[in-house]
Amino acid sequence: MTRNITIAALVCVTLSACGTPQEQCIDRNTREYRTVSRLLAEVQGNIARGYAWEERPVTRTAIGTCRDFVRRKDGTIAPSYRTCFRDVTDIERYRVPIDPAAEGRKRDNLLARKAVLARGAERAVGACRAAYPEQQG
Repeated sequence: MTRNITIAALVCVTLSACGTPQEQCIDRNTREYRTVSRLLAEVQGNIARGYAWEERPVTRTAIGTCRDFVRRKDGTIAPSYRTCFRDVTDIERYRVPIDPAAEGRKRDNLLARKAVLARGAERAVGACRAAYPEQQG
């Protein structure tokens, strides 16, 4: 989960850095609304499935090829390859039981928060469009 959030955040930062001033303004002013929307979708998915997903790193040993450098008799350095064991970390996704009542309360709170934020987000989008009108090509 953390890895996916990190990747999504990096993509958003990258895209917002490249966006038009209007897009950057909208991105900046609707961030909390989008976060609450994402959390609400996750909670609703948990309720529909009956469980939540979590992720954890799992390290295993794998056989691979390692490279060493050796000095030859003439003084040059050359790579030398050998079979070796390496630790490989994967992200494992696993099910976590949920408390449906607690998830329902969480959903209700997020729905209320989203409704409040939606009004502010609509005003912010309108203000950004007025402040940074995009030229029609």
